[in-house]
Amino acid sequence: MQIGFVGLGKMGLNMVKRLLNHHEVTGFDLNEEALKLAEKEGMIVASSIQELISKLKPPRVIWMMVPSGEITDKTIENISNALSKDDILIDGGNSFYKESIKHFENLKKKNINFLDIGTSGGIWGLKEGYCLMVGGDEKSFNYIEPILKTLTIKDGYNYMGKAGSGHYVKMIHNGIEYGLMQAYAEGFEMLKEKKEFDLDLHKISKLWKSSSVVRSWLLDLLENVFEKDQKLTDIKAFVKDSGEGRWTLKEAIDLEVSTPAIASSLFERFSSRKKDAFQDKILAKLRDEFGGHGTESVED
Repeated sequence: MQIGFVGLGKMGLNMVKRLLNHHEVTGFDLNEEALKLAEKEGMIVASSIQELISKLKPPRVIWMMVPSGEITDKTIENISNALSKDDILIDGGNSFYKESIKHFENLKKKNINFLDIGTSGGIWGLKEGYCLMVGGDEKSFNYIEPILKTLTIKDGYNYMGKAGSGHYVKMIHNGIEYGLMQAYAEGFEMLKEKKEFDLDLHKISKLWKSSSVVRSWLLDLLENVFEKDQKLTDIKAFVKDSGEGRWTLKEAIDLEVSTPAIASSLFERFSSRKKDAFQDKILAKLRDEFGGHGTESVED
């Protein structure tokens, strides 16, 4: 299939690399260096959104991977103004689900199809495949299935339901992620502080990831972290949040669902910006391991 791709950041570029195995991809990004990197992989470069659209045959499929909020809104506006009836526009970023519902309704008036696709997999998606949660028009979902199959492994994508559902499921996914990471961070700080045993954190994480009931991909990543450095002395205990945890907590309040683990994990991230706890260094390193979000060094 022909695919237009807008946004060639850490995740976007890796997704394009995977798509190029089976599809023709034309891409655009404001960052010229990102365009050059993608061109080397075989992507057709467009110098503008208008040029990108002109290179695609209808019905066009355009996938966006841009930051949520104002940038997403402006990108959708720019792209939709140049699209035609029955074209498909996809938001694969971490947009707030209520905004995705609005985008779906606005584009429907122009006879343009809109899909909100929650995308999980971080910087490892290129190698391991992505997990894709799709919301929007089911006919459009069926049409782009060849794309979804290329980006994922078996059972790595599915249709969630009407507009907004894809990003809603991804929001809750990220809320759960907050809680899981917090539990690992707290537990391993306790192991570190038990001085009388002088416990080897790498040995424990490697043991647990093999057959214990707490094994997970996050634990695999944590074992990678401890293999390199168990003390984490070179980074600050400063944990950022990119919004999904806050949205999840607000939704829990609206639904009157008790989510103490997710709530406390979000508040711990706020607290991390005012202290220097080992568990917060673990959280910072885990975010960097799966998403390439970076950490703050002690020299910063």
